[in-house]
Amino acid sequence: MMEFDSQQLEPVLDTPEMLGVSPAMHNLIRIIDRVARSAMTVLINGETGTGKELAARTLHCRSPRAHQPFVAINTAAIPKDLLESELFGHERGAFTGAYARRAGRFEQANGGTLFLDEIGDMPLELQTRLLRVLADGEFYPVGAHATVKVDVWIVAATHQNLEELVAEGRFREDLYHRLNVFRVRIPPLRERREDIPLLLQHYLRNAASSFGEAHKRLSPELENYLCAYHWPGNIRQLENLCHWLTLMVTGSCIRKFDLPDEMLDLQTNAELLDWQDALSVWAKLQLQAGNQDVAKQAQSDFDKVLIQMALAQFDGHRQMAAKHLGYSRNTLTRKIKVLDLPDW
Repeated sequence: MMEFDSQQLEPVLDTPEMLGVSPAMHNLIRIIDRVARSAMTVLINGETGTGKELAARTLHCRSPRAHQPFVAINTAAIPKDLLESELFGHERGAFTGAYARRAGRFEQANGGTLFLDEIGDMPLELQTRLLRVLADGEFYPVGAHATVKVDVWIVAATHQNLEELVAEGRFREDLYHRLNVFRVRIPPLRERREDIPLLLQHYLRNAASSFGEAHKRLSPELENYLCAYHWPGNIRQLENLCHWLTLMVTGSCIRKFDLPDEMLDLQTNAELLDWQDALSVWAKLQLQAGNQDVAKQAQSDFDKVLIQMALAQFDGHRQMAAKHLGYSRNTLTRKIKVLDLPDW
């Protein structure tokens, strides 16, 4: 088994199918380019919402099978009693309601790529049938007496730990080894924060076009907040947020208070939002942009935040604010003037 972590290789190029400027995304595309030239089975690992199907489509588009069918099936979304027919097809009269022969996903993907999403949720009895197809390239449709032979490139994906499922007896070990030939990990959004501004722009522009709305921009404060946000739902959550903001915000500029309540939960973000992480993201963006006096700007912004919070905490009482900040009253007054802060 050959295993690649998408953050271990050097960046080489960009792609129209997947957006990103971070080293993690450049490295992922390099891996995809290498794997796409092979005919080996691919297993994609990634959290929910990271874009596993998009990665599979990119693999297909960069492979020699690009002009052949790409067929996707989410094995977790189809009822257990229908999944066998969906995958392998059925003959007329195979069961009640089977009024005509129907080709399954394997047959539909013949010559191309079959993407098996959430493979960890596949029932054990169907895992056995899948194993035989991977080994022999042929199968019996439901109710058939003759096999159907196919040439299909298998790309599977899961958000689960298959090794743990194997240890628990919920996933066949032999199937695991059949699938785990080339392994590709999709990084979560929190590991590629440099891509967040680009993704926000892209999905806001797409949402405006889809809904016939004017394109809206983000305030600097909100962009910094979203760059440091923990994004438990990854890119899917970000895309949904852009749709929501495009429809709900009436002005041309989206501000932090426009966010849905669940993204402004103070207790949650106090636990999950690391100010050092946010500062690191800000510093990297400033340095990559070639900005000068970054340290001076950071100190200025840092002072603004501290002074405003202290004054708010003590209802504008400068003596108390200065004491807790470690300043003299005169120093605090001077900083308020230099930083052009509101007079309390």
